[in-house]
Amino acid sequence: MRQFLNKNFLSKRNLYAWIMPKDTFAHIQYFLLPRSLKSYKWRDLLGDLNAGLNSALLAFPQGIAYALILGVPLVFGLYSSAIAAILGAFFSKCPYVALGPTNATTVMVMSTFALLERTPDERLIALPILGLMIAIFLMAGSYLRLGNIVQYVSRSVMTGYVTASAALILANQGWKVLGISMEKPAITFYKIVYQTVLHIHEVHFPTIGLAAGTLGLYWLLNRFFQTLPNIALTLVGSSLGGWLMIKLGWDIPLLGPIQVGHWAIHWPPFAPEEYMRLGSSALAISLLCLMESASSVKSLVAKAGQKFDINQEMFSLGAANLGCAVSGGIPCSTSPSRSNLSFRSGAKTGLNNIFCGLFCLLIGVQLGFLTAHIPSVTLSTLILIVGFAMIQPHAIRLVMRSTPGDALVFLTTFLAGLILPLDTAVYAGVIVSIALFLRKASTPQMVEYTFDEMGQLTQRLDKTTRSDIGISIVHLEGNLFFGAADLFHEQIRRVCEDKNLKIVILKMRNAYHLDATSVLALQELINYMQDENRVLLFSEVRRDTLQVFKRSGLLQSIGTNRLFIDNKFNPTLSTARALRRAQEILGNPVTRISIYT
Repeated sequence: MRQFLNKNFLSKRNLYAWIMPKDTFAHIQYFLLPRSLKSYKWRDLLGDLNAGLNSALLAFPQGIAYALILGVPLVFGLYSSAIAAILGAFFSKCPYVALGPTNATTVMVMSTFALLERTPDERLIALPILGLMIAIFLMAGSYLRLGNIVQYVSRSVMTGYVTASAALILANQGWKVLGISMEKPAITFYKIVYQTVLHIHEVHFPTIGLAAGTLGLYWLLNRFFQTLPNIALTLVGSSLGGWLMIKLGWDIPLLGPIQVGHWAIHWPPFAPEEYMRLGSSALAISLLCLMESASSVKSLVAKAGQKFDINQEMFSLGAANLGCAVSGGIPCSTSPSRSNLSFRSGAKTGLNNIFCGLFCLLIGVQLGFLTAHIPSVTLSTLILIVGFAMIQPHAIRLVMRSTPGDALVFLTTFLAGLILPLDTAVYAGVIVSIALFLRKASTPQMVEYTFDEMGQLTQRLDKTTRSDIGISIVHLEGNLFFGAADLFHEQIRRVCEDKNLKIVILKMRNAYHLDATSVLALQELINYMQDENRVLLFSEVRRDTLQVFKRSGLLQSIGTNRLFIDNKFNPTLSTARALRRAQEILGNPVTRISIYT
């Protein structure tokens, strides 16, 4: 045996192959853009240029707005919008995916910095560290095929988080729109609202007037000119209004200019304590990026008749965040608004994202100095508009009315987001969502059937009486992993307690995910049946279930003559053989059989 192990298992090649199979990383594809350009046609160029320009006109003001939310230089938002869009084009399979800073991620980063009480200078150090950790989590998760984990997280979590984020945006920008000055704003919704009420006597009416004018201008543009870049036009119109108010003697604070120069690649500093402090938030943001990507892109991919590869998009997100981390950007995710805009603008390939990134840089270089003429309240008002747009009454009504579980998950995430840091709210929602999923998945279902007077199988509705029977067939339906093992054992034991039963046949075709806990439950059931001088047979046993029985040693306890392999070409053959074996054990034909399915 030792010679066999040394030769076959402990060799370096075989050991590496066992730890790292050949196809471990095969599902991740690199530099997909050049492949898509092989069949590129000139008529596709117009669609990509149009989509890239439209996306850039939206990405540029959004980028500087998110930088303003984080309290970092405006150029950080520009870098993030450009770098994320360009890198995402090389690794994403979907041409409509628009990567860059988003509401969801930016608000959580803001909440993290506020919780840790980071000064503006300290935020510049923490940003690349946070981006690097997000990139590592996302890229490692894509290699390990963890993208599908989002299917176990209820959509209600995302709805609750987005609604809580919108409330936090409204509260955080509300005091700025009112012209109130706060040295150290709170980090949670209710505390910010409380502080705002305490300082309500400090409102600055010229600031409120300009905010109202900005809101009215955006409404008019969005009402009658929906195809135009309304956010950019609103910035221009409001800036003119602010310039006029300054000329009239009113004090209107302005933004600073975007300084694009001195751009360079810098690896995030090595600061172990900072990595430890930011680890929880980085993991929560990574999960949020994954959920945001899945929820915003799946519908677009379905409309285009394409396949959605969540692990590939996860890798693309990781690469984009890595690029932002080393180039002075802020963490990024998949932007629902810009992705929809790219789709509507006729994007054909990922080249539209390249154009978007280049247009963002061009606008920043050529027109970045003009941001010095934009009133701060203008950008705060536009952020308020975005915050209101994040609230989706239809989605909230849907999750609140669908099931009590959905309502519980939504309320847990939403209320936690109002009173706790947002990363804690995400964890709370995810835990409740997974707990409800496990509760449903760990409940094997059994419906009892019996023979009626005509000899036909029918569901037994009267649970108080049971006909005299000798054989019971129990059809297992569901997952038998550790979470369901105890419930499964208890249900089967109640069936076996019927004194009239001599033989129980377990149909195993639809029993999935057996593990050590469920195997031990089966062993206890076998021992119980033997103590009661009864017989337990197994039918429709699939090959994977048989392997579990063999490896665990349970097959020896069952006995090969009491186990019947499933025949996929003849589904009833295995159970028919088990019935024949049961009749042989009893010594006479049994005509009254109760079926549990």
